[in-house]
Amino acid sequence: MCRNKRVLVIDDETDIQLGVSCWLRHAGYETIIAKDGFEGLEIAGQTTPDLILLDMLMPKMDGLKTLGELRAKTETGDIPVVMLSASLRDEQRALDAGARYFVKKPYEGKRLVSTVNAVFDEAATEPPEVVQP
Repeated sequence: MCRNKRVLVIDDETDIQLGVSCWLRHAGYETIIAKDGFEGLEIAGQTTPDLILLDMLMPKMDGLKTLGELRAKTETGDIPVVMLSASLRDEQRALDAGARYFVKKPYEGKRLVSTVNAVFDEAATEPPEVVQP
């Protein structure tokens, strides 16, 4: 599979940012880091990433609020989002809010990369939209 995909990582923890970025770069993805929801929204609007990894619990703006803002904007509304959280209780809320996948922290790098690969594999096999004249 040809990668050449850009992944935006929105997480307030520097260790998580660096670890995720390292795993994804090793797998062939380009990564962009945002330290909170506000910065993530700004970067997503400017760069239009192919996928967003979004932490659920962050100061200033939590992951659900950030996801809602992403979905509300034309330029970011269709970007697939994978939510990350230490609490399984957050899974259904994340999926109901429009996340494509949910990954529970802590996670192994291989699992996270597999999830990212799965999102892109799904996108590659989805039938194209039919546009009526």
